[in-house]
Amino acid sequence: MEERKFVVWGRNPVIEALKAGKGIEKILVAHDSHPPKKLLELAKKRSVKVQKVPRKKVEELAGTKKTQGVVALLSPVEYVEPEELFKETIRRNTFFIVIDHITDPQNVGNLLRTCEVLGGAGALIPKDRTSPINETVVKASSGAVFYLMLSKVPSLSKALKRFKDMGGWVYAVEKGGKDIREIEIPLPVALVLGSEDKGVSKSVLDISDEVITIPMKGRVGSLNVGSAGAIAMWEAVKKRI
Repeated sequence: MEERKFVVWGRNPVIEALKAGKGIEKILVAHDSHPPKKLLELAKKRSVKVQKVPRKKVEELAGTKKTQGVVALLSPVEYVEPEELFKETIRRNTFFIVIDHITDPQNVGNLLRTCEVLGGAGALIPKDRTSPINETVVKASSGAVFYLMLSKVPSLSKALKRFKDMGGWVYAVEKGGKDIREIEIPLPVALVLGSEDKGVSKSVLDISDEVITIPMKGRVGSLNVGSAGAIAMWEAVKKRI
């Protein structure tokens, strides 16, 4: 099986990677290609997203034209079950971050770096519409991803309800909430950070114990999500550090 860092290509190698339970972020299939039924069945069983893209994109990622029209993007990290992340957060009486459909890998990497530096347990990540944990994320995090517990789930709201049932709190960082300076963030807590364009998902806002807002005085009117996340994480742990 030919393999570059975090990439596997060719129909049989991708099928074997699926069968072996490798951590696969997603599978990209060339528009003009028809992958084997077995590959699609295994991907569905493993809840791995299959996406159609131009053949040029597949060949660029693989670094070769001998792709048979399919390439799998492997995760550089091993994911854990959400309960493991929740138990560790509760055991350490700390926080984890929720990366709510943030697609910029630089922002995701920066958030993970801050999380690790400030003693967070890890991150909860949705399976769709979020940056994969790829080489860019690893670099932006300065390798912090290797010291965190990461969990990928199909539904953030369902997973967070489970965390609340276990005794945790859910605080969303979003406009229109309570002034973060006037709130004492309880631990253990999940800090939810949404994308810069859409913010925190409504389904997550609905189950949040509190929505907290960072007051602003400048003319720009908004913070980069990495900066907003850093402020919220610091507020959560500043009395413990």
